[in-house]
Amino acid sequence: MNYLDTAYILRLYIEDDGWEKVRELAAEAGVACSLHGYAETVAAFHRKYREGTFTLPEFGQILDQFRTDCDNDAYRWFPPSPAMMDRLSKTYRKLPASLFLRASDALHLACAAENGIKEIYSNDQRLLAAAGHFGLKGIDILS
Repeated sequence: MNYLDTAYILRLYIEDDGWEKVRELAAEAGVACSLHGYAETVAAFHRKYREGTFTLPEFGQILDQFRTDCDNDAYRWFPPSPAMMDRLSKTYRKLPASLFLRASDALHLACAAENGIKEIYSNDQRLLAAAGHFGLKGIDILS
C-alpha cells in the first residue's frame, strides 16, 4: 500500500507534470491516504476548474470518476483518530522552529505513521522535510 498525498492523487486524474510516474506507482500497489485527503482532492479539482483547466462538464466527469473509484475501493481512506491527533501534537512539540509544517501536511504525516505506513509519496518539499520527524521516509518520484 502506497500512501499518496493529495498532489499525487490529483495526478491520477489530471495530466500535470509527472502524472505517468504517479500512475505507475499507483498501479504497483493500493493507494492509501488520510480521509481529509478526499476533501483536499475535491477542492483541487475545483481549483483546476476555476483556473480553466477544464470545463464545467469535464469537472463533473472528473468528480464522477473519482466518486466511482472511491466506491470501487481504489483508495484506502484512513479516518482521523485520537491517536493520530496525539501523534501530531507530540511531533509538533519536538519540531525545530525553523521547520514550516502546515496542519494539512501534518495530518497526512501523522495518519501515515499511525497506520503503520513507512513511506509517504509527495512532491511537497515541506511535507517531505518533516516526514522523518514522524518516522517516515518521504519520497518524491517527480524530481
